[in-house]
Amino acid sequence: MPRSTEIRSKSVTSKTRRTILKAGGTLLVSVLTPLPALASQILAVRVWPSDDYTRVTLENDSNLKVTHFIVKNPERLVVDIEGIDLNSTLKDLVAKIQPNDPYIKQVRVGQNRPSVVRLVFDLKDEIKPQVFTLEPVGEYKYRFVIDLYPANPPDPIAALIQKGNWPKDQQTEIKPPLAEAKPDPKAAPQLQDEDPPFAAKAKPQDDTKLQLTRMITIALDPGHGGEDPGAIGSRGNREKDVVLSIAKRLKRKIEEQPNMRVMLTRDADFFVPLGMRVQKARKVQADLFISIHADAFVQPTARGSSVFALSEKGASSTAARWLANKENSADMIGGVNIKTHDKQLASVLLDLSTTAQINDSLRIGNAVLKEIGGINKLHKGAVEQAGFAVLKAPDIPSILIETAFISNPEEEAKLTDNSYQDDMADAIMTGIKKYFSKNPPLAKNKLT
Repeated sequence: MPRSTEIRSKSVTSKTRRTILKAGGTLLVSVLTPLPALASQILAVRVWPSDDYTRVTLENDSNLKVTHFIVKNPERLVVDIEGIDLNSTLKDLVAKIQPNDPYIKQVRVGQNRPSVVRLVFDLKDEIKPQVFTLEPVGEYKYRFVIDLYPANPPDPIAALIQKGNWPKDQQTEIKPPLAEAKPDPKAAPQLQDEDPPFAAKAKPQDDTKLQLTRMITIALDPGHGGEDPGAIGSRGNREKDVVLSIAKRLKRKIEEQPNMRVMLTRDADFFVPLGMRVQKARKVQADLFISIHADAFVQPTARGSSVFALSEKGASSTAARWLANKENSADMIGGVNIKTHDKQLASVLLDLSTTAQINDSLRIGNAVLKEIGGINKLHKGAVEQAGFAVLKAPDIPSILIETAFISNPEEEAKLTDNSYQDDMADAIMTGIKKYFSKNPPLAKNKLT
């Protein structure tokens, strides 16, 4: 080959290589260049209204960056969510606000600017919002939560009295003397009310003694609620619905008793953190705390009713420990603001329970267990013990009742039967009455 041809051939080859390398470099750059980030997607919106507070939950596929602020006159809460575009799921939030919501008039949703959606809540009253995010847990992905609490919450004891159906004159029963003393005609005349103010009043007869019977306050705690459905049976029945129905039946029976009144930690489908359930009972100075649940186990053959009290020394069985751990995880599923939760734990759930409280809990537990055994098979023949967070009120006898196994198809059918629910409420009521007949509550600083 002539030299000039060889040089020209090499030149062509070299040029071809440079072209290939250049093309390859372009391909490499295009592969390494990041694609525009996809906007986060809102997967579901849920609203849980209640007298205590209203919760709005936005479930999404990633952690969102959110800012919020209050606008006065009129009261509004503005929430800006970055990194998302308005979609049909988010628009559904507007229709989920009910006219009877205690705190929200309406909500407006719009694309405030590119990749920023703004929610404006028109409020019925002044609120203190808690806005926080939850990591994925169970079947939930990321959740962004807006809790609207009243700025001026009602006094719990006043609310309890207002909701009660008992006559006011039954709040303190005054028993009259056995016989009315007849006046002695020879005796000196008694001074009347219109006599001089410094005159001594006549002394009452020795048998004229006032016997005061104070009100007994019972706190009923239907487990789970709101974001936390509890256990779910094979037919789709949810523990949170079943136990609320039983608790309401029991509430009506307690209100029919003389000198008893009752408070529900929740009276609708919303979530109450475990520490708040204890706080509610303590704020109304409850004499008894009863948490109502419907058990579940991995095997559908498990069956029977159970009663649990707190333990300071560990669980009475492996099953009791497993159940306590499961129930104590409710805060993670239901969704708790960690900042406020830490304060509740510091003030309430510090294992301050005394031996006397646990002994009283075992007594009421045994009385209730005996009555429940008359309407359903017992899972265990004695009251079990474990470290249930909801039973840790240091000054209130507290028990947790597993009314039946909702994971057992036969018992799931019982739990949704009106007759069984009523029988269960009757059995618990009988146990309560028998306990207080032998263990009357101690007098308090003032009659409640």
